[in-house]
Amino acid sequence: MPRVNALDHLVLTVADIPRTVHFYEQALGMVAEVFDVADGSQRTALKFGGQKINLHAQAGPFAPHAQRPLAGTADLCFLTDSPLADWTAHLESIGVEVIEGPVSRTGATGPIVSIYLRDPDGNLIEVAVRA
Repeated sequence: MPRVNALDHLVLTVADIPRTVHFYEQALGMVAEVFDVADGSQRTALKFGGQKINLHAQAGPFAPHAQRPLAGTADLCFLTDSPLADWTAHLESIGVEVIEGPVSRTGATGPIVSIYLRDPDGNLIEVAVRA
């Protein structure tokens, strides 16, 4: 049987793309990229490391899309090499509340320690270090 071996990108449905871009750039250090698609329209992605998150506006998602494209329904975990105390201080300095953590969890490759926050749409964002 064939198997997948990596995640190329994921799509996040959001209420307001510029507001989302601002949050992810300011809070998590991601970089926005606007790119052209085959139909001649433009889309926005958030890039970090070798990954990207494509953004779809809930009011007019790019087709095909999830069966129920709704803002605020995601739960995402991002890995970092920076100490969580540095993250907590950074987030506090920009007015982003850490709603839980640090707490021990189990990640895809083993134990992690995480903090949790929410983006402007209410998506749950986990920032974690490998334990």
